[in-house]
Amino acid sequence: MSTLPTYFLSHGGGPWPFMMDQVGHLYAKLDASLRALPSELPARPKALLVITAHWEGRQFMLSSSAQPPMIYDYGGFPPHTYEVQYPAPGDPALAAQVKQLLDAGGFPAVLDEQRGFDHGTFSALYPAYPQADMPIVQLSLRHDLDPLAHIQVGRLLAPLREQGVLIVGSGLSFHNLRAFNAQGAAAAKAFDDWLRTSMALAPAERTAALLEWEKAPAARMAHPREEHLLPLMVVLGAAENDAASVPYHEDAFMGALAVTSFRFG
Repeated sequence: MSTLPTYFLSHGGGPWPFMMDQVGHLYAKLDASLRALPSELPARPKALLVITAHWEGRQFMLSSSAQPPMIYDYGGFPPHTYEVQYPAPGDPALAAQVKQLLDAGGFPAVLDEQRGFDHGTFSALYPAYPQADMPIVQLSLRHDLDPLAHIQVGRLLAPLREQGVLIVGSGLSFHNLRAFNAQGAAAAKAFDDWLRTSMALAPAERTAALLEWEKAPAARMAHPREEHLLPLMVVLGAAENDAASVPYHEDAFMGALAVTSFRFG
């Protein structure tokens, strides 16, 4: 089995893939990048492990249902978006394996048989795997949002890449909902420029930069709360010595904002 890369996906807003007749002009570039993702891989994954910005726990949590339900964690969208189904199977065995890896590494994890797919998972993955035939396990953030802890957890997950598990962090490189418009343009560009420059550094320098992300230009304007950035920490930790590339970038997301996705390996 080839070693799979890891991805940080800037996943867009709400249930956008199910509204393309209304918002397709805003999401065409992101949609194309996600549709291309399977063809970029050296082999078809056996399963996906998704670190989602939309789930936090006192400890790291893992979805362990064989058939996860849906979570419509958004508001103000058309009625049909609250009936969307993404019936991908779960993978209880993978969830148990990830728990074992984290437990052994000093990060006790909890299995959650009730947790369903949130929009950070199903909206990001529907364009890539519309048949919903790829087993998926979700991994939460830890609610203290400690960058080092999330990088360390990523390091513990690294062996999964050689076992056919695609590790995906689903977040957004700019996430300030009060400035999701032209008011946020300057901050988004400043932070995105820093982030892309930092991800191109040598591995040790790249990790050091992420650990000090709050010192970046416009950091707290870009992320008043950093839950949408933390999935990047995990996927970087899982591929810490691999080069980064940019599968998706645009300077005018939602008409004004610079956003980026990253691939490692």
